[in-house]
Order: sequence, then structure tokens, then C-alpha cells
Amino acid sequence: MQTIGLIGGMSWESSAHYYRLINQGVRDRLGDSHSAKSVMVSVDFAEIDRLQHDGDWAALGAAMAEAAQATARAGADFLILCTNTMHKLAPEIEAAVDIPLLHIVDPAAAAIRARGMTRVGLIGTAFTMEQDFYRARIERAGGERAGGERAGVEVIVPEAGDRRVVHDIIYRELVRGIIDDASRTAYRDVIARLIARGAEGIVLGCTEIMLLIGQGDSAVPLFDTTTLHASAAVDRALGGVAS
Repeated sequence: MQTIGLIGGMSWESSAHYYRLINQGVRDRLGDSHSAKSVMVSVDFAEIDRLQHDGDWAALGAAMAEAAQATARAGADFLILCTNTMHKLAPEIEAAVDIPLLHIVDPAAAAIRARGMTRVGLIGTAFTMEQDFYRARIERAGGERAGGERAGVEVIVPEAGDRRVVHDIIYRELVRGIIDDASRTAYRDVIARLIARGAEGIVLGCTEIMLLIGQGDSAVPLFDTTTLHASAAVDRALGGVAS
């Protein structure tokens, strides 16, 4: 079993779910009292939050590189970054260490491709919805259809007002562990509007969103990036170990 390195704390609410999902996944695969070999470096999210909203991505890149190096020194064989937004800094992390980073978008993109979808909605922080680093990776992962034709995946995001609602609920509530029924209703409405625009599935592009909504809140499939990422980490850690 390989040792999983987790860079967490963004927020710790979702990092705790990562830890639970990964250990449950290993136990399900190996049985008995097995659990994952892992190390975690957890940051202070208040500092990350401030730098994000100040737009100081250089400082954030340095912080993520430092966390990655500390995780590698602790014995990790590969890294997972327990947040969607900070994958904007994946190149800085990859340049800082000699161990691989398992990118959060890739398991989600594979799941979308497996469903044969061509248009999906994306909800997450404003950084994730409005910047290109996340959407472009999903779209590039579309693969090819028979005959070599490119199988594109279009990623659509909510309109500006809905983006603000989604972002504010994440930072004002979910990262603090606050689960509010009115916010769940607001997210359901945002999802319904994306579906009305042709979304065949919805990517939950923030690791805290799974704390608020589930498949029962959407008329189309949800791609829960937290669960998909954790499952991919278990697969990598266990390699060819059969369930």
C-alpha cells in the first residue's frame, strides 16, 4: 500500500470527509481492520481565504509548494490536494516535489466521459467557476469518439447572480460547518437553472458542497469531486489489490 499525502485544511470540514472516505475505501477493499497509510499537512484556512480574496496567488503558490514539500518529507508516495479552487496552483505544487499530484479534475472528467455527456454544469467558488484552469481541464479530457472525432465536453456555469450566491454560501457557511435549509433550496434552484440550459450533469466543484446537497437535490447526475477524488486516491494507493 502506498502512503497518501493529503494537503488539507481548505477547509478542514471537507478534509475530514476526505480522511473518512479514504479510510472507508481501504477497509471496503481490504476488509478486517485495514485503514489507509496517509500523512496530512493542514493549513490555516483563514490565511488562505484572505489571500484568495486579495488575489495574491503568488503567496498562495508558495504556501502550497511548502505544504507539498512537508507532505513529501513526511513519507507520502503521492499527493492529493483536498480542495478544488487551489488546483489553480497545481503547476506550483508539481514543480515543488518529485512525487506525483493526483489532480481532482481528472476523476471527475473520467466519470463524465464514462457517461457520454457533452454538456455539464459547474458550481463552486467564484475562482473555480470564473477562471479557466478548471473548466479547461474538463473540456480537454473529452477524449475521442469512434473514427477519431473529438468528443468535446462543454462546461457551463451559473449566471452572475447565481455565481455570487453559490460562492457566498461556501465561504460564509459551508467552510464553517454551517448547513442551512434555505441555502440548500438556493443551490437546488441554481442547479435547476443549469439543467434548463442543457446541463446533462452537474459538477460539484467545491469540496464542501457535498456537505449541503446530494443526488436527491438534482434531476440529473451529480459529480461529487470529493468522493471521486478520494476513491481515485484509494485506487492509486492500493494499485492492483483486488476488492
